[in-house]
Amino acid sequence: MKTRSSIIVFCLVAAAGAAAYATRSTWMAPTGASKAQAQGQAKGRAIAVQVADVVRKKVPVEVDAIGTVSPIASVALKARVETTILKVHFEDGARVKEGDVLFTLDARQIDAQIAQAEATLARDRSQLAGAERDLRRYSELIVKGATPQINVDNAQTQRDILRGTVRANESVLDNLKVQKTYTVIHAPISGRISAANVKVGNFVRPADTTPLAIINQIAPIYVTFGVPQRVLPDLRDALKSGVASVVASMPGSSRQETGKVAMIENTVDTATGMVTARAVMDNKSETLWPGTLVTTKLSVRSENAIVIPSVAVQRSQTGNFVFTVKDGKATVQPVSVARTFEGLSVIEKGLSGGETVVTDGQMMLSNGTAVDIRERRAGA
Repeated sequence: MKTRSSIIVFCLVAAAGAAAYATRSTWMAPTGASKAQAQGQAKGRAIAVQVADVVRKKVPVEVDAIGTVSPIASVALKARVETTILKVHFEDGARVKEGDVLFTLDARQIDAQIAQAEATLARDRSQLAGAERDLRRYSELIVKGATPQINVDNAQTQRDILRGTVRANESVLDNLKVQKTYTVIHAPISGRISAANVKVGNFVRPADTTPLAIINQIAPIYVTFGVPQRVLPDLRDALKSGVASVVASMPGSSRQETGKVAMIENTVDTATGMVTARAVMDNKSETLWPGTLVTTKLSVRSENAIVIPSVAVQRSQTGNFVFTVKDGKATVQPVSVARTFEGLSVIEKGLSGGETVVTDGQMMLSNGTAVDIRERRAGA
């Protein structure tokens, strides 16, 4: 009885399996929801990317270089007389103007010498006046035959000697007056003055090697930098036309100063192939400081060029390339980049303008990948 029941159950299971196999096409067919999901998965295989247009526009030809800042004028102040400093009229590191009084030196000894020279000059002028009177008197007497000729000759000689003495004394007095002007030291140029190396009460003399202070002209100021010799022809043309502009900034600072190229060195360094150029910067805000290193950007001319965002350019072992988008697919396009400018790459070869290139999402792309262009998010 038990064996018969097992046979019946086995037959029922086999019949159910046969029925399920016969109707497999019905129960395996996708429903409406599963069809939509399958279609969404098929569509999701397109990679979302951001794109930009390849455009042709005017861009400047620029050369980046490292430059050094130097003052146009620099004056080391030194004493021209041996005396003592009475007063310092400036604060260390202050801005001074041409003609400002900087140091006052002790002039009492020179004043005494001037007084002595004036007295000597007055005495000799009086003696000269007496000699001229004697010469006139003897000249009148010789006409009358009342005196010998030798008296006239001696009077004339004495007058000439005293004239020379008076002129010598006048020169001594003038020299002393000039020496006195050295006891008040004025700023010969406008600029920034250093700390006073010698303070009040110290004795100074012309032979001292340490200057009293140094004034550097800050505005305008020089920036000297080197450029490759291949740029020299364009730079010379730009210098002639007055369009060779330079922008300089200190590393790590967003503040910039602009100026014009003023001079090109008359020889190229054979060891480096570089030529030295010098620009004059207004530097009114004193952004640049003498002796500092700066980054410079030299603009020599402008040209029409094909440009794309630099983020679109990819690099491989075979060179630079971009992904262009056409008919919803990405295509690898080799390019040659001439230079970069403000986040743009100037394309020398590979693009002609009007194409669309991928700027974001390239990591998921390969040649022929389907793409889905998405809008650029605000603030991205």
